[in-house]
Formats: sequence, C-alpha cells, structure tokens
Amino acid sequence: KRSNVSGVVTLLVDSQSLSVFCHMGNFGCGDGGWTPVMKIDGRKTTFHYNKHYWTNYEGYNIPGGETGFDGQESKLPTYWNTSFSKICLGMKIDQQLRFIVIHKQADSLYSLIADGQYRATPLGRDKWKELIGSQGSLQENCNKEGFNVVCLRKFSKARIGIVSNGGNECDSCDSRIGFGTRGSPDNSNTCGNVAGVSPDNGYKNIKAMGYILVQ
Repeated sequence: KRSNVSGVVTLLVDSQSLSVFCHMGNFGCGDGGWTPVMKIDGRKTTFHYNKHYWTNYEGYNIPGGETGFDGQESKLPTYWNTSFSKICLGMKIDQQLRFIVIHKQADSLYSLIADGQYRATPLGRDKWKELIGSQGSLQENCNKEGFNVVCLRKFSKARIGIVSNGGNECDSCDSRIGFGTRGSPDNSNTCGNVAGVSPDNGYKNIKAMGYILVQ
C-alpha cells in the first residue's frame, strides 16, 4: 500500500524482497517517494571511479539502504533494475545536506553508467556547486557534466558530476564536483569537490557523504 510517511518499505526486486528507506515529501528534491540507490563516502575508495561496482550487478551493504541519510555506504539492487524519470543527488558536508535534481528518463542508473559512454546533462556549473554550498569551487572552463564525465589520463573524472578546466579544452581538468570520482589533484576523493589550478573560489578538497535516489 502507498504511504505518505517516510520509512522502511519492502520492494519486490528481481523476484526477491528488498527493504529500503523510502523518502517521502520534499526534503530538497521535490515531492513524492524517492527510492535509494547508492550512498558514497568520499573519504573511502569503495565507489572510486574505477571500481567494478559501477559496471556490475553486485550490491554492497544492502542493509544500508534502510538507514536514510547516514554515514553507511551502500549500493542496492535498485541500481540496475529500477526505472525512473528523475535522479536526486545529495551531499552531506559538516552535517549539512544539500540536494539537486536531474530530470532524466532511464531504465536504470546502471543503463546510464555501466557502458562507460558519456551522457550529458544540462544543469550548469552553478547548479552543481549548490551541492557544496558557499565553499563550492571549479575552474572556469570546459564544464563537461553528466554521466561518465572524463578528462584525459590522470585528470579529473566522475561517474556522475561535472569536471572543469583552466583552458577551454577538456583534457587536463583539475577540478570536479561529483559522485564516483578520481584523478588530479586528489585521486583519493571519491565524492565531493576537488579544485586546483586557479579555480573560481579557491583551492578545495572537500570529501562529502553522497546520496543517490530515484523517482
């Protein structure tokens, strides 16, 4: 039955029961029920850009799907088998939660990411910076955003996010905001904001707790 109250609900996924925390109401992404997909700790390498979790049908700490916006990392079966028309992206920094929404129709998040193909989004750099708040910082140019966002070799990459550069080209990006990230200037930051080489709001290395939900 449908509920208007946030709480743990049971979904039937791949013919199996899955308990998840369904977020109801407008907590920052608009009304309706939001289904959790992933929770990413930017200080850890579990969901680093190169990790196989982005390209497989393997869950991680599935009970973490029941605990809301906490510090537990999780990847749920909803990653590969839940269709949606909107994605809610959240970051928690110093206990402050901020959210943005991507309007995107897809069979699953897996279908947007696993093949490694770049897929653009139209949010704009200022919208991505809202995830970080007043500390958000990016270089001025390139501003390539969406899914599987990649600059050359050792430079910034994001499974979901934006990368920016000092020059107009997108080869040597030294700044990013995103989820499932890697590359210069700090390869260890897997979720949050990294900015070097003349960014617009100073050098940053902010590791966030990231949340991905769909509706």
